[in-house]
Amino acid sequence: MTTAATGESHDGRDRVLAEAPYRAEAVTLVVRKLDALTRFYRDVIGLGVVSAADGAVRLGAGDTTLLVLRHDPNARPREPREAGLFHTAFLLPGRGDLGAWLLHAEKHGIALTGAADHLVSEAVYLDDPEGNGIEIYVDRPASAWQRASDGSVAMRNERLDHTGLVRAAERPWSGMPPGSCVGHVHLQVGDLEATERFYAGLLGFDVMCRNPGALFLGAGGYHHQLAGNVWNSRGAAVRAEGATGLAEVGLLTDGETRAAARVRCRDAGVSLVEDGDTLVVRDPWGTTLRLKPKPAL
Repeated sequence: MTTAATGESHDGRDRVLAEAPYRAEAVTLVVRKLDALTRFYRDVIGLGVVSAADGAVRLGAGDTTLLVLRHDPNARPREPREAGLFHTAFLLPGRGDLGAWLLHAEKHGIALTGAADHLVSEAVYLDDPEGNGIEIYVDRPASAWQRASDGSVAMRNERLDHTGLVRAAERPWSGMPPGSCVGHVHLQVGDLEATERFYAGLLGFDVMCRNPGALFLGAGGYHHQLAGNVWNSRGAAVRAEGATGLAEVGLLTDGETRAAARVRCRDAGVSLVEDGDTLVVRDPWGTTLRLKPKPAL
């Protein structure tokens, strides 16, 4: 697929992310109302049900799982100032796809919590019925990103070109198109220095951008596969068990990156579990990260 706005192929847009040593795979959420949340992510966000068993529903694009809803009707509702999820960001293949979703949102009265042009991407924001944040976005070509000499990128909040996005829509929204993925996961954390020590120092991410109260962490030159902010959660402690919200982030990694992270975590005394070729570790606020082998391209 070639975009009229840039003349660049969908494959070209994805190459930086696809070839990066880290890529977000799927996010797992604990929810109290499984049926209602399943309907929301299916009908509003456009994910399809991949499977449903043992109190969990897996949703995604095609056969690829992007989100797991784990049912716990007795879970404590998450507090907005706790560490955990800020938003799960679903990356669409092209501008026309985001334009089609915007028309879908307008038609069905779906309320947004925000929208922005971030220079590297164009994005809209909303919350699910249990308060979990969602971003739906499309990347600009990596060749158009403003990079500094150290490889970092410029990211700002500019006015979104809503009209241009809607005009780019080539067909009505009919669900997440093939090639959609979790582009990044943005976390609420208690401290940015501890975030940098863990995610950059131990896991090996690069700091791609620093904004007031937020840190954007990328790998392989991508603007960010992970981010952390303290806007609502400065000083937050380790999350207590038994709450709704973020349970786990799956990250696809190459073998060299995973092995290096394993060594650094062990040297730092960070507890980790090895499940076959998968490495399971928790960040300083108790968020579980599952580092899985990356499939061959």
